[in-house]
Amino acid sequence: MKTIIEPFKIKSVEPIRFTTKEERIQLIKNAGYNPFMLHADDVLIDLLTDSGTSAMSSKQWAGIMDGDESYAGSKSFYRFEAAVKKITDLNFIIPTHQGRAAEKILFSIVGGKGKFIPNNTHFDTTRANVEFTGAEAVDLLNETGKHPEIRADFKGNMDVKKLEEFINKVGKENIPLCMITVTNNSGGGQPVSMQNIKDVKAVCSKYNIPLFLDACRFAENAYFIKKREPGYSNKSVLEIAQEMFSYSDGATMSAKKDALVNIGGFLALNDADIAQQCRNLLIVTEGFPTYGGLAGRDLEAVAQGLEEVLDEHYLQYRIRSIEYLGEKLVASGIPIIEPPGGHAIYLDAKRFLPNIPPENFPGQSIVCELYIEGGIRAVEIGSVMFGKYDNDGKLIPPPMELVRLAIPRRVYTQSHIDYVFEILLEVFKKRNSLKGYKIVYEAPMLRHFTAQFEPMG
Repeated sequence: MKTIIEPFKIKSVEPIRFTTKEERIQLIKNAGYNPFMLHADDVLIDLLTDSGTSAMSSKQWAGIMDGDESYAGSKSFYRFEAAVKKITDLNFIIPTHQGRAAEKILFSIVGGKGKFIPNNTHFDTTRANVEFTGAEAVDLLNETGKHPEIRADFKGNMDVKKLEEFINKVGKENIPLCMITVTNNSGGGQPVSMQNIKDVKAVCSKYNIPLFLDACRFAENAYFIKKREPGYSNKSVLEIAQEMFSYSDGATMSAKKDALVNIGGFLALNDADIAQQCRNLLIVTEGFPTYGGLAGRDLEAVAQGLEEVLDEHYLQYRIRSIEYLGEKLVASGIPIIEPPGGHAIYLDAKRFLPNIPPENFPGQSIVCELYIEGGIRAVEIGSVMFGKYDNDGKLIPPPMELVRLAIPRRVYTQSHIDYVFEILLEVFKKRNSLKGYKIVYEAPMLRHFTAQFEPMG
């Protein structure tokens, strides 16, 4: 098998500022041991997120110059709308400045106290926007997806049996919609099978509950279906994506992922009444319905990105680049969620640091050490991000303690990834000397963004 090369040429470069280990020890301390609080100039390899960090193409930059900045009825909006409709076939397309704005608008209308939103796994902003309304975000991940060491093709699937049991438990009238996140970000970037989407849709239809997709990585999910699910190998990624959306009644999307842009998102629906309510709230919070908080040039970039992301040479390179790092880590005994997902490597912090309990945040220990050792910025996805407290103030940890290394699209080369592996190996070798952390400040919601920590002892 020949080497899979990057399906692009590099046309513009951005220099990296190199720091010393001594500098980084002080920098992470000054940041309260929270990589979110670091200055980006002080980071060598930034794997904090794949959201909004893509390198845009020459055609996207050309589209930016061609953007129509008319306040209402911009031609750039209609190109954007057509691009979204081609993929989703949903009737009402509402632009927003990013995915969480779409979530905020949607759940402000359908959420509220006494309501429940089931999902395979909610990610952080989705959960926050659900719970901000007083509703409850409920995760119904299949059992295999909760075990990082087990290899399976579609570990992002929802547990369909548990979904129906949950509907019968709380009452269908208390569930305004059901969601499936593709790919399952909190579950390790794992894909959801077409069969699972169809099975969830069948249950939702039985109880007259709308099904929505959290679709920010829809193209990566479609590519996994093409490669892993029987009956799809000869279908194009576009055709697979269109079938995925055909089972949905609506979707939210952060275009900052699979639309390959630095800002943007949308809410798409079939229900005219809800769409009208959403547009009314959009005007109050984001802007007129044909720009929704975005410049016309950003709408052009999203439209072009939605075409480029469906290129199968790009997707082959994208998925393979994640697998490449995952294979090197597994061969070295470093525990990860297996198999590697679509946009990131997820270290299994429980197995990486079995000596540090969840209440001392083993994932936070790893992300701090990665920065100190090699200037790599990653993010904890465990008890810091998703932990809750019981009535006595004791931590209720999530099922998994993870560290996500999110790979920006079209940004880093194989040499960068090899460097990441080398630093990970150094940290793993010294794992027995790593210490836990305690929180000294936290916000009431989405605490991981601004929390301050101190090392134990």
